[in-house]
Amino acid sequence: MDVFDGRREFLERHSLGSQVFCRIRDGILSGKYPPGTAIREGKISRELGVSRTPVREAIRQLELEGLVSVYPNKGAVVIGVNEKDIQDIFAIRSQLEGMAAQWAAARLSQTQFRELQDTVELMEFYTSKHSLDKLVDLDSRFHEIIYEASGSSPLHHVLASFHYFVQKARMASLSTPGRAELVVNEHRAILDALQREDGESAKQSITLHVQNAAANVQREKAVLSDKAGR
Repeated sequence: MDVFDGRREFLERHSLGSQVFCRIRDGILSGKYPPGTAIREGKISRELGVSRTPVREAIRQLELEGLVSVYPNKGAVVIGVNEKDIQDIFAIRSQLEGMAAQWAAARLSQTQFRELQDTVELMEFYTSKHSLDKLVDLDSRFHEIIYEASGSSPLHHVLASFHYFVQKARMASLSTPGRAELVVNEHRAILDALQREDGESAKQSITLHVQNAAANVQREKAVLSDKAGR
C-alpha cells in the first residue's frame, strides 16, 4: 500500500466513524438508547453493516462528549443527557446565541437572509398543518443559518453541538399547544432585527427566544411530574 492509498483509507475510515458516531448519538438523544443501555460493538456493527473499528472510534467520541461511560470488562454504557444538563445547555445557549445573532446582524448575506425568510414562512405553513417533525427541522435550520452568518467557526461548532443535545427537549417544547405559533413570532422578531442590521435587538430577541424555550420545557416537566404524582 503506497502513502496515497494509506491516506485514502485513513480518511474513509474516519469519515465512517463520524457517521457511526452521529447515528449512535442521535439514538441516545432520541431515547432509542436510554440511560443504562449497554452499547455493544458487535451488535451496533451488525445493525449498521460496518466493522467494529468505526464503532469503537464512535464510542470513544461519545465518551468524550459525556454521553457514555466505558467500564473495564463491561464496555460502554449510555449516560445520556439529564435534566440539569439541559438546563445548563439552555443557559449557555441564551448567552452564546445572543453573541451569534449580534455578529450575524453585521455579516448576514442576502442569500442567508432570504433563506431565513423562507424558513419562517415554511414554519408558519407547517404550524397550520401540525407537522411537528417538519417544525423541528425548520427550527434547527433557522438557528443553523444564524450560526453560519456569525462568521465564527468555533461558535458555530459549539452551538450546533448544543442543538443536538436538546433535540428531544425542543421536540417536546414545540409540541406544547400554542408554542409553535409563539416560536414563529419570536423568529420573526429576530429576523426583523437582522434585516435592520440591529445587532443589539437581534441579541435581545434571540436571547429571549431561548429563555422562553427553556421556561416552556420546565413547565412541561412540572406538568408531567404533577400528573405522575396523582
